[in-house]
Amino acid sequence: MRLYTYPAAPSPRRIHLFLAEKGIEIEQTTVDLAAGEHLKPEFAAINPALTVPALVLDDGSCLAESVAICDYLESLYPDPPLIGRSALERARVIERNHWIEWTGLMAVMEGFRNRSRAMNDHAITGPRAVAQIPELAERGVQRYQWFLQDLDALLASSDYLAGEFFSMADITAFVVIEFASWGIRQPLPDELSHIRRWQHSVARRPGFAAASLPNRS
Repeated sequence: MRLYTYPAAPSPRRIHLFLAEKGIEIEQTTVDLAAGEHLKPEFAAINPALTVPALVLDDGSCLAESVAICDYLESLYPDPPLIGRSALERARVIERNHWIEWTGLMAVMEGFRNRSRAMNDHAITGPRAVAQIPELAERGVQRYQWFLQDLDALLASSDYLAGEFFSMADITAFVVIEFASWGIRQPLPDELSHIRRWQHSVARRPGFAAASLPNRS
């Protein structure tokens, strides 16, 4: 297997944390997004969607969605479990992870891609030019604030996002908050004590310490 990645970007960051928590090492090739390497024909031949991460399997096929990559790796390396042990736990992790992606990650992405100068004509990932809409950047920031309120309420009664066990959903939420801090300049408000307690606990995990956030310059 070979992972095509750009470790500073949020979606690859999720995979690197997943790998670190599993203790898995995979051959990697960095695709420099800042230099536009993902837009070149060489990478388009690997992943026509022009996005990272992309995991090329031994048979030459490619997985290019973060959840699909995590699910595949979970099947190969079931311990420690990060998508639940039972059918119900697995369903809960997937449900929570989808909620975090839709209400949190997509909100930050909306704010970032419609605001950043580097994303001009790339407001949506992929090969087609898509113009930025400033109003969507504003909406993304508002949506993210709502997400934080709901996330804090959820963590008031649970140690982790999918219950009393650490999972892929916690990785996704952690990365969303990181991304918001630099992508849309939204630090975590002090009053969200339940998120802060959870964030501190997660950040102390050995896998997270081993996969510290890289320089985005």
